Amino acid sequence: MFSNYLARPCRYFPAQCTVVKFLHTSPVKCSSVELTQIRYSNLKRGNYTSLADKHVSFFESLLSKTRVLTDKSDVESYNVDWLKTMRGASKVVLKPKSTEEVSEILKYCNDNVLAVCPQGGNTGLVGGSVPVFDEIVISTVLMNEIISINKTSGVLVCQAGCVLENLEAEVTERGLVMPLDLGAKGSCHIGGNISTNAGGIRLLRYGSLHGSVLGVEAVKADGTVVDCLSTLKKDNTGYHLKHLFLGSEGTLGIVTKVAIQCPPKPQAVNVAFLALDSFEKVLATYRLARSCLGEVLSSFEFMDRDSLMVAVTGLKLKSPVPEDTPFSLLIETSGGNSDHDEAKLSLFLEQATNKGFINDGTLATEPSRIKMLWDLREGITQSLTMDGYVYKYDISLPMEHFYDIVSIMKERLKGTSFIRCCGYGHVGDGNLHLNVTAPSFDRDLLDLIEPFVYEWTAKHRGSVSAEHGIGFKKTSVVHFSKSAEALKLMAQIKAIMDPKGILNPYKVLPSDPH
Repeated sequence: MFSNYLARPCRYFPAQCTVVKFLHTSPVKCSSVELTQIRYSNLKRGNYTSLADKHVSFFESLLSKTRVLTDKSDVESYNVDWLKTMRGASKVVLKPKSTEEVSEILKYCNDNVLAVCPQGGNTGLVGGSVPVFDEIVISTVLMNEIISINKTSGVLVCQAGCVLENLEAEVTERGLVMPLDLGAKGSCHIGGNISTNAGGIRLLRYGSLHGSVLGVEAVKADGTVVDCLSTLKKDNTGYHLKHLFLGSEGTLGIVTKVAIQCPPKPQAVNVAFLALDSFEKVLATYRLARSCLGEVLSSFEFMDRDSLMVAVTGLKLKSPVPEDTPFSLLIETSGGNSDHDEAKLSLFLEQATNKGFINDGTLATEPSRIKMLWDLREGITQSLTMDGYVYKYDISLPMEHFYDIVSIMKERLKGTSFIRCCGYGHVGDGNLHLNVTAPSFDRDLLDLIEPFVYEWTAKHRGSVSAEHGIGFKKTSVVHFSKSAEALKLMAQIKAIMDPKGILNPYKVLPSDPH
């Protein structure tokens, strides 16, 4: 196995293959999704003003009628989250094009105590980007201008509504790469990525957005524009206010512009898709990869059998490893010298094979084959929705407990309506995506999963949210990862930044914001 490693063709993909793009259209109609306010009947609407004709008239005078959506059929999709598990009752969607327009909208809404819900690509998984009741949706879809790309410094400045994949294409032409890569990159907006502090598959190599984002421009609830749009790598002048907006999910202000440090584009990329028979060997392989691959290791992605096979089915591809493989790894290296990188990868694979860590595998150096392997990893989330309803848990755990919760949950759910319980994620940063699927939403099944999964995570000193944020769905469990003192301080910051509580209410903080 793995003789002449990098000259070896992909075992399961032919040399001339067509890259399959997975386009999943959910059979669930937006209008059939249960209203959030009904499903969570114990939740009460805040004391906000209800939308009236005079409010719509003001928005139309500011934006023009074409950028104020009020028709029920036009507004419907903005009310429902990507997973189709939440549905709000907003009656209007606003589409500003500039920071100035966002400022005018928020000033008016604050003066009239109208609650708002900022929304980017609406790819979130915890209900943070859709209304809970009838909040006004402020969509950044038209704020998609790339302002500048400095090839010398590698700094990109753009509006918040730019789609991540489009930014990737633009910086790639200039020899750069986005430090963030997500499965939803074809739809998600960079402003939403920053507002949720998205992690993704490149975090192991480039770190979190707290390091990559050099500056932001944001608008507070009262319309005040906070200009922290620095393009400097080092700016040690007082409080780093930009960090208030990273991960605040639109509850402290709406991000309108961003400045991001983009690293040089790697000149050599290799991907190994490996088969392993135990999770202990996954961890052993990770330790070996860190030692052997060092600075060229860019991704270390893990999938159990159910996760891989649901993607194989959804994408209608053959598995790159035997279908009965208990665990799989996707390891990517990227660097500036192909000979150097291939030598390091060959040494790693030789040692991993000799030590008995890996059983089989596939290597890819051609872009089409690399993309296909990554499509399998990134297609898991969409493919799971084909089962019906998905209970998703994005948690961080210490390495020694990383996969335990999957095995425990499978045993706990025996005899219920669940279809599959699987785990995948980013071993390199301790981020596990635990997923349970069922034909439809089942309250009894949910009660078996929650709050048990969060209590278990807290007991093992993990985090209830690794990269998806808190949104609406995790407000009642954020206390498992934040102390009472920390939550109190968060509430105090919210009160200062948004005293009337109009910005994305019912999200992030555990108590009613208004």
